[in-house]
Amino acid sequence: MWRLAEEEPETMPIGFEIAFPSLVEAARSLGIDFPYDHHALKGIYANRELKLKRIPKDMMHIVPTSILHSLEGMPELDWQRLLKLQSSDGSFLFSPSATAYALMQTGDKKCFVYIDRIIKKFNGGVPNVYPVDLFEHLWVVDRLERLGLSRYFQREIEQIMDYVNRHWTEDGICWARNSNVKDVDDTAMAFRLLRLHGYNVSPKKIVVVYPGVFKNFEKDGEFFCFVGQSTQAVTGMYNLNRASQISFPGEDILQRARIFSNEFLREREAQGALHDKWIISKDLPGEVQYTLYFPWYASLPRVEARTYLDQYGGDNDVWIGKTLYRMPLVNNDAYLELAKQDFNSCQAIHQKELHGVQKWFVENDLEAFGVTPEDVLRAYFLAAACIFEPNRATERLAWARVSVLANTISRHFYNDMPSMKRMERFVCSSLYEGNGNILWLEGYAKDEILARALCQLTDLLAQESPPIREGPKFIHNLIRCAWIEWMMQHINMKDDRYGKCRVMHPGSCTVHNKETCLLIAQIVEICAGRIGEASSMINNMEGARFIQLASSICDSLHHKMLLSQDTKKNEIKINQIDKEIELDMQELAQYLLPRADDRRSNNKTKQTFLNIVRSCYYAANCSPHMLDRHISKVIFEHVI
Repeated sequence: MWRLAEEEPETMPIGFEIAFPSLVEAARSLGIDFPYDHHALKGIYANRELKLKRIPKDMMHIVPTSILHSLEGMPELDWQRLLKLQSSDGSFLFSPSATAYALMQTGDKKCFVYIDRIIKKFNGGVPNVYPVDLFEHLWVVDRLERLGLSRYFQREIEQIMDYVNRHWTEDGICWARNSNVKDVDDTAMAFRLLRLHGYNVSPKKIVVVYPGVFKNFEKDGEFFCFVGQSTQAVTGMYNLNRASQISFPGEDILQRARIFSNEFLREREAQGALHDKWIISKDLPGEVQYTLYFPWYASLPRVEARTYLDQYGGDNDVWIGKTLYRMPLVNNDAYLELAKQDFNSCQAIHQKELHGVQKWFVENDLEAFGVTPEDVLRAYFLAAACIFEPNRATERLAWARVSVLANTISRHFYNDMPSMKRMERFVCSSLYEGNGNILWLEGYAKDEILARALCQLTDLLAQESPPIREGPKFIHNLIRCAWIEWMMQHINMKDDRYGKCRVMHPGSCTVHNKETCLLIAQIVEICAGRIGEASSMINNMEGARFIQLASSICDSLHHKMLLSQDTKKNEIKINQIDKEIELDMQELAQYLLPRADDRRSNNKTKQTFLNIVRSCYYAANCSPHMLDRHISKVIFEHVI
């Protein structure tokens, strides 16, 4: 009883405040010796009264509520009315104990069939809740994606998402299919994953008479997990926050959900109270903090995977229901060991590639232009953190090298502000005519160095690109054209709204302006062999708008980074840019996330642009200390 007095309400088994008083009253009626007046019981009875006040007994007989899960031992129930709220599988909200109690009171055949079936399935015992099919399916996908393993299970994940989609309703879902009671935790996880995987789910109204899905979990400006709940679960608000980050323009309900969940989670963080009523996990506070500081559009895949490897408890994560239980398909050491091996394997490749990029940097004498080994490391890190798969080295290395060289050229020319004629000579000597005419630049030693570096990089990228029907010369010409277009944009930058200051910041190798964003994306797509896909995207209105949005966001982030050098002076401008970026990100998400009817159309090219935007957003908002910490963990620290 003293332990009971000290227990936190959030760590009690589910429905304890309903079931335990019922057992105490049964004990009293049997004359069992028990400290009925113990002060610990007063708190539990008070919680029961609070729960029953929020869900009065009359209401629980009329509409399905979460109390159906905790009926065992409750006195004065009208079973004729309650049987009308029975789940389609014969259970009372998928609780074997509540259903067994209903069977004892009523002899209902459907209750018996449910109990008999699961006793046979589980060889004489029963779980504390069954089924949990939607919960299990969704959390498996979430874990695999966050551990960086989803690419090994694409077929299984597609089957899972089809299954979840079949059981999705515009009122939301619960942990099991065909439930009349919904909860925000499962609904938010399903919404987020379905939207990210290209299924048409909307948080808004479908027709006027039906409320939007998250409207079911909002009252008086607050969001909740269950109707009538007495405590708020951290994980419910955590998953609501993650879902709210995947919003499209005009989805005000998601904006409200994001503000509310942010405030709730930050308040709990400040109190040191980021523990949950549903799960005892290795590092829930770390999971919440990562999501708050690195939302979906700022979360780089390898950073997320490396962070989650430290947070995922494997077999040791325990869930809280009416008992403590495990979910072996969701939390297991097999996933953890595979994820560690996979990460270390990729990391070894990345370390070798980084050595090659650093060697390329030295051989091309780029240090003479103020570029440091740290700049090169950061550029490579951003590329590898987004495009990490071993078989995509060509794309990754193209991104890193082009990023470094483009920003070196920008810094060199726009710090010196050369004549237009000199810049045109540089373009002609390095791109139109090739190495044979570097002599055009005699007298400009640094221009010659950069021209040679650009010629050699163009040759190198063409050699490393996968062969195509048109031949290597065609690839070479495409890469040259991309560079020429980029240089011509710089030559004609008289009307640029930010002026020459845009290339002088030391972070220019990590937060790109729109021209460099487009250059990197073009060359990555060429080097990936996706020339047709990229051309198709450029030549349709929706694809062109997507590219415009992506480059505009990068430009805004670049501008914000420059203004952040004097935050106090530019605070109003920075806040305005943040609002513009938020709106553009919502529209970008709408164009990015594929619809069910064209799930594979231009998807990889769009993903390239998203990766570049994400890397810029991350770099513009990440502190230098955090950036260096992530570089160390992703590139250098072996996972044990």
